[in-house]
Amino acid sequence: MTHTQAVNRPRTLGTTGLAVSPIGLGLAALGRPGYINLGRDQDLGDDRGVAAIEARAHEALDEAWRLGVRYLDAARSYGRAEAFLATWLAARGVAPSEVTLGSKWGYTYTADWRVDAEAHEVMDHGFAAFDRQWPESRALLGAHLDLYQIHSLTLASPALDDREPLERAAGPALAEARAAGVGVIVKEALANGRLTEPDTDTDFADRRAALRAEARRLGTTPDALALAAALARPWADVVLSGAATAAQLRSNLRALAVVWGGEAEAALAGLAEDSGAYWQRRQRLAWS
Repeated sequence: MTHTQAVNRPRTLGTTGLAVSPIGLGLAALGRPGYINLGRDQDLGDDRGVAAIEARAHEALDEAWRLGVRYLDAARSYGRAEAFLATWLAARGVAPSEVTLGSKWGYTYTADWRVDAEAHEVMDHGFAAFDRQWPESRALLGAHLDLYQIHSLTLASPALDDREPLERAAGPALAEARAAGVGVIVKEALANGRLTEPDTDTDFADRRAALRAEARRLGTTPDALALAAALARPWADVVLSGAATAAQLRSNLRALAVVWGGEAEAALAGLAEDSGAYWQRRQRLAWS
């Protein structure tokens, strides 16, 4: 057993009874030819055919499995991610009891396997969308599907018609949810690549330099340090890697070896970004 496999041993997701690894693999970048992660041209190259993307997804899933990743995350809007996951599960003979698998409804993939599509996904949190998408996910993933989530829920969603919205910062709200037994899965911990080496945004240069300096001090990579920061939150059950390649996944999983402490907390405190500014920057990222 490798060190990574040892420290990525399963834990329980809230009160669900589901066994999950501290770092899971999200398939947002592995199920479609275009996504908003930075550096994607270098990651995937020119061949964006269905067979090529499926092979890359299977390669990443194989590496994730080898390294002890036991939570896998897909969505209806991730192109053919659910289908690729299903073919991998069948090809490798992975039983439902050996892995915890989550997927999501609420967005529909509309790019028709084109990187230059005008719209790649459309949000619909109406109940008719759930009635359509749940059987689609179930047909592909069958007994392996353990967790079905609402994808990127907003306060305007009809799914919240009978609930009072939480108007507070994410951290305290997640801590409260975790204390109540709710499992917390963190996505976009690398901000779609902004906390990795491919990011060259000049407005983020000083904060990127601070991240790199602290990563050097701790003998790790910037992406692993960013994931370790998310893992260090006491309310985080699972932090998703959004790796597009096996090499990226290996780098991400170095987060498990990072010894988090007060010095790292202080060094990265200045990276925090106002939520409004974060979403404005995210919306400007190009699909590639």
